[in-house]
Formats: sequence, C-alpha cells, structure tokens
Amino acid sequence: MSHTPVNRAAPQTPHQDLHSEEGALRGEHPGRSRNPLIKVADLAWLEFEKPDLDQAEVFARDFGFAIAARTEGELWLRGTFAGSPCMVIRRGRTSRFIGPAFRAAERADLDRLARATGSTVRDIGVPGGGQSVALLDPSGLPVRVVHCAEQLPALPEQEPLILNFGTDHRRTNATQRPPREPSRIQRLGHVVLETRVFARTLDWYLDTLGMIVSDFLFLDGQRGRGPTMAFIRCDQGGVAVDHHTLALHLGPGTGYVHSAYQVTDLDAIAAGGEYLTERGYQRSWGIGRHIQGSQLFDYWRDPDHFMLEHFADGDLFSCDLEPGWAPMSASGLAQWGPPATRDFLGASPSPAKLREVMTALRGDNELDPARLLGLMKAMSS
Repeated sequence: MSHTPVNRAAPQTPHQDLHSEEGALRGEHPGRSRNPLIKVADLAWLEFEKPDLDQAEVFARDFGFAIAARTEGELWLRGTFAGSPCMVIRRGRTSRFIGPAFRAAERADLDRLARATGSTVRDIGVPGGGQSVALLDPSGLPVRVVHCAEQLPALPEQEPLILNFGTDHRRTNATQRPPREPSRIQRLGHVVLETRVFARTLDWYLDTLGMIVSDFLFLDGQRGRGPTMAFIRCDQGGVAVDHHTLALHLGPGTGYVHSAYQVTDLDAIAAGGEYLTERGYQRSWGIGRHIQGSQLFDYWRDPDHFMLEHFADGDLFSCDLEPGWAPMSASGLAQWGPPATRDFLGASPSPAKLREVMTALRGDNELDPARLLGLMKAMSS
C-alpha cells in the first residue's frame, strides 16, 4: 500500500474542495464504524481458480506480473514491491473468482477476529508461510484475513521517465524511447465487487475489517434511499493510504468486477498497452484519468474474460478526510479519456446477465425495479 504521513493539525472536509463538491447530509451514512473488530492494513492478494495455469501464466507475464511460485496446482503472482504476492490462481474445473485476502495489521488481530466470529486461525500455503481466518461477507463471498510470516523481497523496478516541464529542463541531449515491454506491476491496488445487498455488505467491511469510506455515489433522484457505490480505504490513522482498496456497488450480480495493479507512470501504462495489443489481448476501456481516486487507468480482459486494470498516480487519503458524495453516472467515471465502453460498464445484454437480473429482482435484496432503472440510467448518462 502506498502511504505518506500527513499533517493532522486540522480535520479536512469535502467542502474544502479536496475531492468532492458535496459532503454528507444530516443523517446520512458516516462512512465508518465507531468500534470495528479490527483494522486491516491492506489488501493482500486475490484468489482465483482456472483450468489452464499455463495460459494464465502467459497472460500474467504479458500483463506485467512476476512469478512468486509455481506448482502443478497453484500459480502465485507478485509485483516488484516487497511484501505479499498479488494473486494466487489454483487449478480448477472452471474459471472463477474465489475472494479477496486482506492483510492483518498484526498477528493478534487474527485471534481477535476468530474469537468474535467463531472462526479458526489456520496455516496457509502462501510463499514464506502464514496464517489466516476465513470469513463470509453478507453477499456470501469468501474473505480471508491473513498474516504472512515472511515478506517477499523487492524486485528491480521499471524506472520512470525523466520529463521536461516548461522551463524545468531535466533531460537534455537525450531522447525518450520507452521500451515496448510489459508494464511492470508494482503491487495490487484494489478490487471492485458487485453485490445485491449493498448496505449490509458495506457495513460488514466497516464493522468487521475497520475500513472507511472515501467517496459515496448515489442514483439521480434516489439519494434519500442511500448510496449505491462506495470507494473504501484502509484506516491507518494519520498515514495517507490509497483512496480505495475496495470498491462496492449495487447490482444484479455478486462478486468480482475488476482488480487494479499499480505501475510506474503513464508511459508504462501506454507502452505496456501497446505490448498487450500486439499480442491480441482485448482492451476494455482506456487510457484515461478517473475522478474518484484520480488514477490514470487502462483496463484489459484476460483470456478468461476477467477484467484487470493498470493504474498510476492515485490519490492518498488519511483518516481525517470525510466521505464525499456525488451522483453516479458513466460520464462521471473519468476526467478525460474515451467514453466508458459497454464492456467496462457491463451493459452488453446476454442470457447470463438477464438471468442475473431476473434472479435479483425476485430475491430478498436491495435491487428493486426503481433501483435497476436508476442504475441503467446512470450507466447511460
């Protein structure tokens, strides 16, 4: 996790034009829990199953991961930063997302969490060894909280280009020739999840894992019903951390939407994108710069149709910053860049998507016809 100490002399609010035009109205969700069980330090890794680990490894290298470990049944991927792996892919019959693993701030947090939830602390086969507590969020998604015995050492970095700005000339008698090579992943940044029970799932992550909200999004004309998306960060007090480590949004599906991996700079994103294009991979959306979080972004599909993001230059917030509130819209997802694609928005109709919608509308959850119409309107505006 990127982190920077900040001056905590005075609390900051969205009304100081830091990241949002609006703050919360009276009685709206505060964006944090008063007494969480623990406070996780970061997102550790994501867990997947795929039938073809050889194909998964080829894409992983092309996307910019390094290989932390490989066995007959498991593939562990990592970035260049010291720490834990970014992802584990286990051999399975079908391609599916299993769930996220969050890093405990200290080993004792696992015991505290196990006692409070009736779970058990178990050893896990992560490179270097470690222990975890297995939980289920209100959507039914498996969530691990882990503590690793050893950190992986740092790897050589992809150096940022030296740039000239106006009269600030840092590069003379030299040209810019960024190599056409994979964007070297530094670390896992965040995961985005979809849920039919948004309010309950949001509160679970705040109450159980001690996370806090950076920004809420709401549907046009439905603010009184509460938000439908939250960008959520870890709480490390006065240490500024990623604007969001987890993002949740209401929808007809349950589970993985995309995950994001930090690279060095815009040139690494662009040159790495050219490398992926030359090898026949599908760009989902990009290149652009987000509003919530401010990241430079570029989204891709792997051979199993999972969406992954390269990003750089994201916002860092300390615990002092209050949640911002903004209307949800497709055009509000980026400051600049091409329009959000139907593929990125999940707006392309398919039999599977229609089944998801019908199942959600019949179920006991938060997706009713008014919410669904509001989401459809937002994704076309």
